[in-house]
Amino acid sequence: MTHRAITAPLRWGLRENLPQFLLLVAVNALVGATLGQERTVLPLLATEEFGLDHYSGALTYILAFGLAKAGANYLAGTLSDRHGRKPVLVAGWVLALPVPVLLILAPTWGWVVAANVLLGISQGLTWSTTVVMKMDLVGPHRRGTAMGLNEAAGYLGVAGTAMATGYLAEVYGLRPAPFLLGAAFIALGLGLSVLLVRETRDHARHEPGGTRHRDAESRSDREVFVLTSVRDRSLSSISQAGLVNNLNDGLAWGLFPVLFATAALPLGQVGLLAAIYPATWGGAQLVTGSLSDRWGRKGLIVAGMLTQALALVLIAAGSTFPAWLGAMALLGVGTAMVYPTLLAGVGDVAHPSWRARAVGVYRLWRDGGFAIGALVAGITADALGLEAAILIVAALTAASGLVVALRMRPTDHLPTLALHTPGGT
Repeated sequence: MTHRAITAPLRWGLRENLPQFLLLVAVNALVGATLGQERTVLPLLATEEFGLDHYSGALTYILAFGLAKAGANYLAGTLSDRHGRKPVLVAGWVLALPVPVLLILAPTWGWVVAANVLLGISQGLTWSTTVVMKMDLVGPHRRGTAMGLNEAAGYLGVAGTAMATGYLAEVYGLRPAPFLLGAAFIALGLGLSVLLVRETRDHARHEPGGTRHRDAESRSDREVFVLTSVRDRSLSSISQAGLVNNLNDGLAWGLFPVLFATAALPLGQVGLLAAIYPATWGGAQLVTGSLSDRWGRKGLIVAGMLTQALALVLIAAGSTFPAWLGAMALLGVGTAMVYPTLLAGVGDVAHPSWRARAVGVYRLWRDGGFAIGALVAGITADALGLEAAILIVAALTAASGLVVALRMRPTDHLPTLALHTPGGT
């Protein structure tokens, strides 16, 4: 493999690359804020302006978003390995530009679904690329911390915008005010990415220890897909846990605002409940990502999945604002235990030469959970009611935690583990 010449010495580490790392943290906060413009408003828009009474109909936008984002995640890993990280990041922001316009002007629900296809592609390209770029910069020893900071920024962006758009919707109506905020975030993210973000692909190509396993550089896209999805015990465990985790998030996004609104809560309280989950999730990752560097990945993942399952049971059983507030915060804590840890685990196992593709495959499965969550939640809510849908997802979440406990290796905090034995078994 030929590498282009490096004109300046490369340095790895959080402190050594702090300005660029913090810039990428800010960019990912804007990626999250772009998603947050929908979290409170769109479920209510579906029922109040478009008259979609059936849960499965209202959840079509999450299905479209999840499928589009899952596919874009996979492409982001492949394209960033071939063409560089920055072009993929910029392309993702460009694709987001029409989204607020479509949501503001939408005369039919089809426009909303189309906007979410674009948003899903944009989120897949931008978020996946910021993940890979941070892994490139920090090297092998601080991945958990890096992923905690990355995901904290993204989901605090989601939470802050979900709360702000709930307030804007209450004061100014569901359209256009909440989506004008989203348009401002997209413009700022694109500007920062074009003008200030630097390419990081050479950091991965020349990572210390990354050339010790020459055979890894010849892995095809198909081999990476099979390893990450099925063959490697740890990568496949991580992939299924990521899928179930985002199945939960699809449920929270699409049905929880409806559940809270049907309990006659004021729109401001609905917005607060929609925000407390990603806010707790985002803030707690500042701690859990770093803990996974010290304690290893497996225990946090198992405990986090079981905590999420408990929180979902409490949400199904709740009926008041205080009860739901506590349960949504607990759901955020459980998700924070899992989210950066799963990404760091992929970085531990995957060789630097195919790490971006492995991250893309993992995120393909993880964000496919949005689509599966929309289908499972919508169909079961229509047939059995909201509480039954939530309890079914709680059972799936607990089962996913048990899969990790039984199948994942306990030593996945060690770098490039999958390369030490054939197929990583």
